[in-house]
Amino acid sequence: MKIKVCGMRDADNIKALAALAPDYMGFIFYKNSPRFADELPMDVLSGLPATINKVAVFVNEDAGTIRKVIGKYDFDFVQLHGNESPAFCKSLKDEAIVIKAFGIDKHFDFKQLEKYKNKADLFLFDTKTSAHGGSGLTFDWNILDKYEMETPFFLSGGLSPVNIEEVKNITHPAFYGIDLNSKFETSPGLKDIRQLEKTFSTIKQSI
Repeated sequence: MKIKVCGMRDADNIKALAALAPDYMGFIFYKNSPRFADELPMDVLSGLPATINKVAVFVNEDAGTIRKVIGKYDFDFVQLHGNESPAFCKSLKDEAIVIKAFGIDKHFDFKQLEKYKNKADLFLFDTKTSAHGGSGLTFDWNILDKYEMETPFFLSGGLSPVNIEEVKNITHPAFYGIDLNSKFETSPGLKDIRQLEKTFSTIKQSI
């Protein structure tokens, strides 16, 4: 079970989280997000352990801007959280490993993901909202049973200290990791490190 913590931007907060050794650390480059990472501390990012995968998150951004950000900060992964096409995802695979995010509700048709096969490396399933993530809302995880592809996926959307142990009930073979964000913050973009430390321990013990 991989752990991704998203929405980072403060230097001291990034360092404190790195000490917990998450598998992935996400930075949001979407101007409408309250966690928008305009200018990140270069020295802090370059000093992160190689075991922590750095993820740049975009929403309907142009490929040129994405490539510039990848190059500037040496990102390992890009997460595309908008309406990006399969061809667009594929065009970035030479630059970074591609995570394609989808907003999920009870009407979501997982068959539409077939066209992203071999175009995106991983999927991320979040709660469908107009804000493209970070809503703190969950969706009905039972709908994941309708997902029949082998592409691994992250679970996102409202994961919190209250419901994190319930994740162990998800037995889907493609379930790859969890994405923690708004429910672990003291304010947008500032994570509660003590709460995350407790949650990391809970995950390792129960999942």
